[in-house]
Amino acid sequence: MTHFAWIGLGNMGAPMAGNLVKAGHTVTGFDLSEKAVQTAVEHGVTAAGSVAEAVQDADVVITMLPKGEHVREVYTQDGGVFASARQGTLLMDSSTVDIETSQWCHDEAPKHGYRFVDSPVSGGISGAAAGTLAFMIGGEEKDVAEAMEHVKPMAGNVFNAGGATAGIAAKIANNMMLFIAQMACSEGSQLAKHLGLDPKTFWEIASASSGRSWPQQTWYPVAGIIDSAAANNDFEATFRADLAIKDVSLALAAGEKAGLHLEAATLACEQLNRLADEGLGDKDCSLVVKYVTPGRTQEEI
Repeated sequence: MTHFAWIGLGNMGAPMAGNLVKAGHTVTGFDLSEKAVQTAVEHGVTAAGSVAEAVQDADVVITMLPKGEHVREVYTQDGGVFASARQGTLLMDSSTVDIETSQWCHDEAPKHGYRFVDSPVSGGISGAAAGTLAFMIGGEEKDVAEAMEHVKPMAGNVFNAGGATAGIAAKIANNMMLFIAQMACSEGSQLAKHLGLDPKTFWEIASASSGRSWPQQTWYPVAGIIDSAAANNDFEATFRADLAIKDVSLALAAGEKAGLHLEAATLACEQLNRLADEGLGDKDCSLVVKYVTPGRTQEEI
């Protein structure tokens, strides 16, 4: 049995931590949100009153936080991870952050006596609940091998992505592809409808054809087709548009640094930013479908 500390018990963190508890491990968790902590407690997590309390007896510390700046703060603040965790503890960051923050973690953790791997995930809230996430892990070979064992109760697939920052690099590139594919679902679903095809029939055709993709299978932006789609619930978020903006922006920043022209990703980011500009940043990212059919309400999509 392993004692985990979990910092960041949001929509992903709480069910992920709960799956570790189901596997027989001890998880002590902390979040600034009392509601998030209570949800995690319902999943079997032991609540801590501070980062220091959460990490002091842990064998492994996992962070799942919104931005890179939050990861750095949790590590370096008074009573933070570097000040409070036991020397030699394995630190795992499953947040989606910029490459620079991930490299900073790899550089700083050993200076303070810790080991570190970047361990981002793909699969969304449904995958977090079901324990079917894909983990992409980067770091020193020995630490990656250990981390791969630790995440098994939460994972459907676990990948050794390579050295330092390889996991987060894979995550950023993957999520860029995801939001580009979501645009394809938006445009394809609405064109099929406009051409008189039954929506369910067209979805089944795409599922057996070259139009098949993860968002087409999971986030299809037409109500009544697949149970996991936000379109069934007035586009209440399963993946918030403002968080999607963050992910695509990370990809664009990395692409700019590499001298790449990421035109489709740029368009995806523009559409997501339109949602935010309209006050819809807390809605599901699949609501970009509204830009295919100007003038129609969400109910008419």
